[in-house]
Amino acid sequence: MLLRVEDVWFKYPGNIEVLKGASFHADNGEVVAIIGANGSGKTTLLMISSGLLEPDKGKVLLDGEPLYKMLPEARRRIGVLFQNPDDQLFNPTVYDELAFSLNQLLPSKDEVNRRVMEVSGRFGLDRLLHRTPYKLSVGEKRIVTLASILAYNPELLLLDEPTANLSLKLTEEMKRFILHFRDEGKSVVIASHDVDFIAKTADRVYVLYDGVAFGGLSAKVILSDNSLLEMADMRMPASLHMKNQEIHSQVKGWKTTARG
Repeated sequence: MLLRVEDVWFKYPGNIEVLKGASFHADNGEVVAIIGANGSGKTTLLMISSGLLEPDKGKVLLDGEPLYKMLPEARRRIGVLFQNPDDQLFNPTVYDELAFSLNQLLPSKDEVNRRVMEVSGRFGLDRLLHRTPYKLSVGEKRIVTLASILAYNPELLLLDEPTANLSLKLTEEMKRFILHFRDEGKSVVIASHDVDFIAKTADRVYVLYDGVAFGGLSAKVILSDNSLLEMADMRMPASLHMKNQEIHSQVKGWKTTARG
């Protein structure tokens, strides 16, 4: 088990209790989604999972060991994509953004440059390398932040609303990157309201409600359950809705034939 979050509780200043015993896990080679209504604590749970916030109670384990005892070294193994890319971008150029973490990890400037060129080509960022990140579109900023994370090759990705403000083309690109990362045997945790994107990418889904995570079953099972979707203030994905409609039509046809 790569990541295990056990019975975590968290309260913000002002006695605002967000998490009340939430638990979930993510293993190598799978995409896990966390869904829930606005204010349910999805972002807080991701920040706790990354070690950026410490819970009031509960455990966060990475490979079975307490995450907080492994910091800051463990941060090299975890990549976090914030909901707002402007919270994550702080370098003067896209090149510097991609190179920032690599400068801390790689032994030479030549190796850093090689890796930057490699990742910029993979993400189609070659033409943006000398641009100022703050002047990019929201979608471009999000891709730059993802590329800056994948440049140092973490084992675990924690993505907060990764498709927010992305075009259809960039959403497809995001899906491709996530599934490729999973197929490399790594782990992805997504907090999102984009139910159709989750249906296309997630292996398992948790519903965060009243501070507790429910489910953890296959995405198809969770996203077909109207009662769980109602807890998350979400609708059934279009693909599953159409499939259910087809099944109902077939059943209705069988019944009509049987009566005849």
